[in-house]
Amino acid sequence: MTVTVDTRKELDRILEDAHTYRMDHSVTSYILYALAWFGFGLIHSLLAREWFKSRLKPFFGAYYRFAYNVFAMLNLISVYFLGLILFQGQVAYLRPDWLWWCQGVLHGMGWIVMFWALREYDLGKLAGFKQIREHFQGIMAHDEEPLHFNGFHRWMRHPLYMAGMMILWGRVTSGFDLATAICASVYLWIGSIYEERHLIRLYGDHYATYKSRVPAFFPWKGQVTLKEPKI
Repeated sequence: MTVTVDTRKELDRILEDAHTYRMDHSVTSYILYALAWFGFGLIHSLLAREWFKSRLKPFFGAYYRFAYNVFAMLNLISVYFLGLILFQGQVAYLRPDWLWWCQGVLHGMGWIVMFWALREYDLGKLAGFKQIREHFQGIMAHDEEPLHFNGFHRWMRHPLYMAGMMILWGRVTSGFDLATAICASVYLWIGSIYEERHLIRLYGDHYATYKSRVPAFFPWKGQVTLKEPKI
């Protein structure tokens, strides 16, 4: 079969148009996915502000923390599934063996840091179950966690956030995974800034001193020992 010059030009044009379409579609997917993460972060941050909490908490009562967590989880799941739809059909990256091993170690260490750091928290209060239980016992419960200066908190101020980043970056195998790791990391970084403003208002010099001595994510100062305040 003989391919004429005009036919070859037409084939080249079709291939070029298809490549341009895939590029445009990919860029659009990244933009839409980033906007979805921005919307999640905006809603999550607004609901965490004292102005919103003071108006919603009387309605939810002891169920506020639990309802807040359920809403945040459903919102996050919807963002994740939107990403799956936007990036469907993408081919996984070809990774060299050394990168595969490094990511595996990073991913595994992230889960270790996550579970170890969670030991310092009251998980019942964090999830909202403790507030509901104490409500039925006639006890006035508070949502705020006490300051933690032990465990991984001696090395970094946000071990749970750091663990989340390690887990996400350790499983990057495609464009969807990469976009998720970038968006989630930016969200956690910005969220940590607003969270620390709240902690300084709540605990004053106790947290300000801790912040000045302990790094946020990377434990480059080594272990720092501070006495936890009794508040």
